[in-house]
Amino acid sequence: MTPEITRMADFVRVAAAADVPPGAATVVEHEGRRIAVFNVDGTYYAIDDTCTHEEASLSAGARNGEIVTCPKHGSRFNVRTGRVLSLPAVVPVNTYPVKVDDGQILVLPEPQRGRGMPHKV
Repeated sequence: MTPEITRMADFVRVAAAADVPPGAATVVEHEGRRIAVFNVDGTYYAIDDTCTHEEASLSAGARNGEIVTCPKHGSRFNVRTGRVLSLPAVVPVNTYPVKVDDGQILVLPEPQRGRGMPHKV
């Protein structure tokens, strides 16, 4: 079930913070785009939910801190920066600004290009 999205200024409400506890992820749809929202130790990050290598849901992947692993072929991405960390993906995922207001997670649904060179420190 996809959570209901409520528009607030330019940010959109995607979930209650209590519904995405530390270590968890959720996916929302906004204007045809699937956005994955991750809670990493109380800080929320949002990225495109689709792996840039193939059509796989990143929100369904294993998580370790800021790193999510694509469940299809194992590409790893940093959810804070969108940077791709391992093959077979070579293109970063888009990120989205996130804020929490009055217990609600809000995402600015304007994709920001993922940062960082692939496979480089």
